Amino acid sequence: MNLAAYGHCLRGVVGRELLRFLHQRSRFVAALVRPLVWLFVFAAGFRMALGVAMTEPYQTYVLYEVYIVPGLVGMIQLFNGMQSSLSMVYDREMGSMRVLLVSPFPRGYLLMCKLLAGTLVSILQVYVFLAIAYLYGIQAPLMGYVLVLPALIVTGFLVGALGMLLSSAVRQLENFAGIMNFVIFPMFFLSSALYPLWRLREGSELIYRIAVLNPFTHAVEMIRFALYEQLNVEATLIVLATTLILLWLAIIAYNPAKGMMTQRGGPGGE
Repeated sequence: MNLAAYGHCLRGVVGRELLRFLHQRSRFVAALVRPLVWLFVFAAGFRMALGVAMTEPYQTYVLYEVYIVPGLVGMIQLFNGMQSSLSMVYDREMGSMRVLLVSPFPRGYLLMCKLLAGTLVSILQVYVFLAIAYLYGIQAPLMGYVLVLPALIVTGFLVGALGMLLSSAVRQLENFAGIMNFVIFPMFFLSSALYPLWRLREGSELIYRIAVLNPFTHAVEMIRFALYEQLNVEATLIVLATTLILLWLAIIAYNPAKGMMTQRGGPGGE
């Protein structure tokens, strides 16, 4: 196989996921409803209760809805990453995943293509959300919308690899839907998506320490700093390292000779 064959494989996997996304309009609407409800409803009520947040990368006090926009961006990617992994469990039950994984291409490359496809879908959703927020009056520097793209790609791979790792250990679609709730909500609420870390520390030292250990916290901070034209080196390094570890574990888990797929009867789940 040559480079053209790998490119054809990438186009096929990514194209399939994009077509599936375009045909499932309800999925697109649902992905935007959650963050928009937080932005338009909860943020309006919390603004008076929580006041304003002054923390990096902001240079002055900002409204609460301005603060939570990067966290809501992370929410979109988190839910999309888990939903993409949910579709992998479905494909495995239907047999299409087995067809994909028995192709002559390296299994790691195929999984990377799936992750890239899911990440591209989440980025489309993020930019639509950011456009709505911009029209609502929450406006970051224009260059920030460009600089945030690498952070979105890395975060998409982070949550996608986590979901893929979980999907390798789940045999039935119903079980994975339940596991998603035990992963998504703790990761989101025990992070800096909705509240600054210093405010969490004022409320509970334990929750603060959990939030610091949560890789999603650092993903949100990486997005937040990038959106305001700054680089959070510590958060970026933590997210990159965690992503590589999760990718490695997911690839091993989908290896029929070593991972969880051996116990599940192969990619078809038989």
